[in-house]
Amino acid sequence: MKNKEYYVNMLMKLVDPLKVHYSAGGAGLKLGAFAAGYGNRIADMEGFSRVLWGMVSYWAGGGKDKSLLEIYQKGLSNGTDPDSEEYWGDLHDKDQRMVEMAAISYGLLMIPDQLWEPLDEKSKENLADWLYQINEYSQAENNWQFFKVIANLALKSLEKKWNQEQVQNAMDKYETFYLGNGWYSDGKRPQKDYYTSFGIHFYCLLYSKFMEKEDPYHASLFKDRAAEFAKTFIYWFDDEGKALPFGRSLTYRFAEAAFFSACALAGVECGSWGIMKGILERHLDYWMRQPIFDNGGVLTVGYTYPNLLMSESYNAPGSAYWSLKTFVFLALEEDHPFWSAKAEPLPKLKPSLAVKECDMLICHRDHEVVALTAGQYPTLEHPFAAEKYAKFAYSSQFGFCVSRSFHTIEQSGTDSMLAFYVHGMHYVRRTCEEYRITEQEVYSRWSPVEGIMVETWLTPEGNGHRRKHVITSSLPEHTPCIAYDCGFSYPYCMEETKKITDGTEAVVSDENGYSRVASTVGEATVITALPNMNLIFPNVFIPAVRFPVAPGKMEMETLVETEFTKKTVVIGGGNCYAIQD
Repeated sequence: MKNKEYYVNMLMKLVDPLKVHYSAGGAGLKLGAFAAGYGNRIADMEGFSRVLWGMVSYWAGGGKDKSLLEIYQKGLSNGTDPDSEEYWGDLHDKDQRMVEMAAISYGLLMIPDQLWEPLDEKSKENLADWLYQINEYSQAENNWQFFKVIANLALKSLEKKWNQEQVQNAMDKYETFYLGNGWYSDGKRPQKDYYTSFGIHFYCLLYSKFMEKEDPYHASLFKDRAAEFAKTFIYWFDDEGKALPFGRSLTYRFAEAAFFSACALAGVECGSWGIMKGILERHLDYWMRQPIFDNGGVLTVGYTYPNLLMSESYNAPGSAYWSLKTFVFLALEEDHPFWSAKAEPLPKLKPSLAVKECDMLICHRDHEVVALTAGQYPTLEHPFAAEKYAKFAYSSQFGFCVSRSFHTIEQSGTDSMLAFYVHGMHYVRRTCEEYRITEQEVYSRWSPVEGIMVETWLTPEGNGHRRKHVITSSLPEHTPCIAYDCGFSYPYCMEETKKITDGTEAVVSDENGYSRVASTVGEATVITALPNMNLIFPNVFIPAVRFPVAPGKMEMETLVETEFTKKTVVIGGGNCYAIQD
């Protein structure tokens, strides 16, 4: 049984390499030279703050190692002192520092005796004044609203100036995001990704913990919604601990399971303590097997391996430490039933489940989760929005590719997509003009480029799914158009991986499994994607069928199948991959 000490040791292995990277005044954590859109000074502050998600939980749970505590006390003083060289600066509208206020506020709420009381009076006033700024500027109309709530709760708990009206306004906005069945969108827009779990429920559960006596109505409401959400969110995890790679901010990696840790902290039992412990245990163990650290032990930006290509503009060298939110369960007391529970496997789940709130038909196999999707596309165009939200299918086993350009098929990241090459570019599904999700199929009507309209039906079948496309082209006769219906990426290991193209069937395989497409039209091909496009495997082949699109209407069907060795863990990195039993 993996006890609390096991996870304390895991946290310390994550944090120990950081100790030499704190600034002289303690207010910054400099971990690299690349930049995010908000600049290096704020990036250093971000790194400082995000480590608190783990360390505060550790100290709150009785952790004895105080080697970082003095740094954080000093950093809070210097970072909020306008006369200090390490002052974090004054805020502005939609400021990244508002995000990082949440971890600091969590610390002040959880362990004021260690992070607040030791400060001198001037430092206390500076810290309170700096946090209060969040009430004076606007936040993004999404998960950011609750940063203001948590910051004000911290100020209130310390008997400092706070703003009740701003708290109420933020909570009212959150309520407009609620969709039902435990699901929120990330703002009043179509995104329903991991931000529902680690960006909305997570903070609502913290609210439930800190305000249970003072606001029992909302505390109970948020807990009930979390319990309802867990019934379908559990489908995003497979039996090996892997979670569904989908949407933005995937560099936060094991924050994918932070929801279950927050549930434990707030006293929400999802199924059983053993089921929750099993999800967290398998998930964290999976991630600790991946080469996600640099040669100094620092967590990198990327997914199963370091990869700036898939990152967003708000990913700085310390951003990935938001993943430490998953360690809030370390704040649980030693005699909490979570620790004595034996890790249990996932409960019996349906082979497929339509979750209309997140626009997915989720297919659950014992070693893989596949989500068939339509309808999600962000109104705010983050990098690789089409790749992260609009592919036909997403797999916990095979991941997905982002693009390097749209000029050649090898660079276009078209796995699990129908791509059209016209006007010198590859075009794929982005927004859907119409869509519906049922227990039997996913339907969408979409236009990749002016002059082409597509209707697509996705139906689970065997080891994969069947696609039916009706393509209508009104392109001029003299405008050539070539389309590719692409299957899942498959890792390749040079000569060890086989490629077979036979008529309208393309297969990529090795001793561990295969990825296959078989269509009613076209010519089979295997696309060699450029390195580092896939989130899980640095090198992949993509089986596909290639066919011309003439003016008029055509119909086709493609069977997409995969298989991979069961009860294994995939290790990304290098030219190949490894299997662990």
